[in-house]
Amino acid sequence: MSRAIYPGSFDPVTLGHLDIIKRSAEMFDELIVGVLVNTAKSPLFSLEERVNMLENVVSDIPNVRVVGFEGLLVDFARQNDIKVIVRGLRAVTDFEYELQIAQSNRKVAPDIDTVFLTTNIEYSYLSSSIVKEYASFGVDVKDFVPEHVREMLCERYEIENA
Repeated sequence: MSRAIYPGSFDPVTLGHLDIIKRSAEMFDELIVGVLVNTAKSPLFSLEERVNMLENVVSDIPNVRVVGFEGLLVDFARQNDIKVIVRGLRAVTDFEYELQIAQSNRKVAPDIDTVFLTTNIEYSYLSSSIVKEYASFGVDVKDFVPEHVREMLCERYEIENA
């Protein structure tokens, strides 16, 4: 059985993330969406909220499981007997950063590979940071995130549902 992990902060999950999840789920028998605690970031949503958010938006994809984790990704992958990490790329700048991470992961965990998927061109500009910026100023983010996530953002920023 082929298994992979798609890790990220998902603060919040965007339609770009969902695109990568759906495509990865078609490539592997099981996909774990690993929601990480990133000590370098101060998240808008708690780990539990992000896990619940993702569980809601992937509930119709039977071979996807959402799991929160702390620590090194390669340790989490090994704990779950996973040999493939999936990462999405929007632009060349993403590739430079992701390549560095993939190579360092490969150095400390030579048994784990990274697979890169390019984001659908429709979402190539999209990031969680952009979504939060727009939402914080009351801009409707319906074209950027699933409806459930849009509702959570409206609630968090105390915005009337547009």
